[in-house]
Amino acid sequence: MDQQPLQQSFQPLDPGFCGSLAATLHFNEKGLIPAVAQDWLDGAVLMVAWMNREAIERTLASGEVHYWSRSRQELWHKGATSGHTQVLKGLRYDCDADVLLLTIEQSGDRACHTGARSCFFDEGPTPSGGGPGAAQPPADACTELMRVIEGRRDRPEPGSYTNKLLEGGDNRILKKIGEETAEFVMACKDANANEIAGEAADMVFHLQVALAHHGVSWRQVQQVLAARRGAPRRD
Repeated sequence: MDQQPLQQSFQPLDPGFCGSLAATLHFNEKGLIPAVAQDWLDGAVLMVAWMNREAIERTLASGEVHYWSRSRQELWHKGATSGHTQVLKGLRYDCDADVLLLTIEQSGDRACHTGARSCFFDEGPTPSGGGPGAAQPPADACTELMRVIEGRRDRPEPGSYTNKLLEGGDNRILKKIGEETAEFVMACKDANANEIAGEAADMVFHLQVALAHHGVSWRQVQQVLAARRGAPRRD
């Protein structure tokens, strides 16, 4: 999966702010608080680790995530040795202030020590070894849909509508996009919310089929949208 250059979201913060935030949180008896790392684009949960006050302060000051390693009993700069660092995009805490949610940009698309994108790759009774080929973590609906479409492209199934579109190439796919766009316009003209939502869903599906046909990932589209957020307004 192609990765765009990482951009640091956090500028170095005043130590007083970091201290005030840490004072708000509820740490356990060992001075630790669990932190959930979530992908900044598709919302996938990548890993869960622990942080102490120093880890939080280092994270906010540097813009790269630091954790506390319970096994080594030391501060852990995520990716310092592997290169798979995590750039902090946002930090929130829950209603009890005893769990952190870190929105992060994962370098190398590998958060798990096994080489998997996420630590959450098993769902059956028998644990697997993970690794780069491990199952992808649950994500938003559009990302999940794109995975199905790419799966049909790479492993065709007899009778699949998606495969019929892909087999027809641009002629069939683009014709359907034109038809669905016209139906979406008409639904908007009729101001029927349910029909608008349905036609919009059809447009997204056929758009993703076109992307898959041309080898463009949904994540690339998400990255473009994210890059445009906060960009200068166009006249």
